[in-house]
Amino acid sequence: MKVSKKGIQAIKKHEALRLCPYLCPSEIPTIGYGNTFYEDGRKVALNDDCISEERANRLFLYVLYGFEQYVNQKVTKTLLQGQFDALVSFCYNVGKGAFASSTLLKKVNVNPFDENIKYQFSRWNKSNGKVLKGLVKRRKEEAEMYYI
Repeated sequence: MKVSKKGIQAIKKHEALRLCPYLCPSEIPTIGYGNTFYEDGRKVALNDDCISEERANRLFLYVLYGFEQYVNQKVTKTLLQGQFDALVSFCYNVGKGAFASSTLLKKVNVNPFDENIKYQFSRWNKSNGKVLKGLVKRRKEEAEMYYI
């Protein structure tokens, strides 16, 4: 599966576009639409040059493709488009390792229509142990996207 235009818009909205390197709330150097590495695998550094919006969009699509592939690999059940979009958005934000070990993924692989999945999204609302309003909002919107 591939993320829909609606899913892409949701991810971009939550990540926001930043053309110069910055520290995300988890204190990881980031650029573009929440990207922590470049196409060549090099990690973003705070002293890197700023990038153009065009480059940020290319980088986003490159990174997004990797997350689509990963979710396709890890999910063993057939999903609806909104479910896939929500899971890719979640994985894009928390990372592949966290996604792979999450109870959320385990629940999806047992029954993608389990009502407890909404709660599983909501659990991922912290950065460095602190609840962040932006993550609360993102998880709520991902859960809503999942159940559409």
